Amino acid sequence: MIKFSVLRNVSVILIMMTMLCTSAVASQKGDLLGEVSSEALLAEFPAFMSEYSTYEPSEEELNAVAALEGNQLVILFGTWCHDSEREVPRLLKTLDVSGLDAPDFTLIAVDRTKRDPEGMAKKHSLKYTPTFVLLRDGDEIGRVVERADAGLTQDLKAFVEVAQ
Repeated sequence: MIKFSVLRNVSVILIMMTMLCTSAVASQKGDLLGEVSSEALLAEFPAFMSEYSTYEPSEEELNAVAALEGNQLVILFGTWCHDSEREVPRLLKTLDVSGLDAPDFTLIAVDRTKRDPEGMAKKHSLKYTPTFVLLRDGDEIGRVVERADAGLTQDLKAFVEVAQ
């Protein structure tokens, strides 16, 4: 009876250690950090690709992209963040489907402490992810934090219109 109890306890400990090691490896696989291309993001993170593949932008979203021409967009996000998994691929899909090259955008992946190697999160006072910072000639004209009100491209378009 004592041998069975010891064996059972050892088995439980081994199972728990295996589970801990498995989750450590998964987190060590890594969140992206720093500037990343949309292609790399979609290729390396299935949740982002899944949202990108299934999302269908509205006509209003597609039409709003043209208003963003001549501006820059800094997208601060986390590959670990569920809001980023939803909003970033939707924006990428909308920009791709629009067929336009507007706006110029930079994807910056941050860690769970909201930091990145280039210091862009600090420069743009990042508090929540994702954050979409719209710039004109290097100056911020607006930002959308976590989720847009009307739609991401429509909200960004409204910033452009106010800044004119």
